[in-house]
Amino acid sequence: MQQSTQSFMGAGQMLERLAAQVGSKEEAIRILQQRGHMAPDGKTWTAAGAKRNAMTAAERAKDREATRTGLPVALFHYNPKTNRATRR
Repeated sequence: MQQSTQSFMGAGQMLERLAAQVGSKEEAIRILQQRGHMAPDGKTWTAAGAKRNAMTAAERAKDREATRTGLPVALFHYNPKTNRATRR
C-alpha cells in the first residue's frame, strides 16, 4: 500500500507533502511559516522556502542529514519508506 505522502515526492511539492503528513493544508502552512519557509500571507515562499521547495523529498532528507552531521550530501542514501537519509 502506498503512503499518501508518496504521491508528493517531486520538486515543488513541499506544501502538498507536508499537508498530507500533518492532515491539513492550513496546519502545513502554519508549520512552514514557523520555519521561515513561507511568508505571513500563507501564499508566498521566502527565499529559503523557495530553495527547499525546489528540492525533491530525497534531496531535502539528504540535506537535513548533511546539515545535522556536517558530512557531504553525497554520502547519504534516501529511503522513501521512512523519509530518512542514512550513510551509504
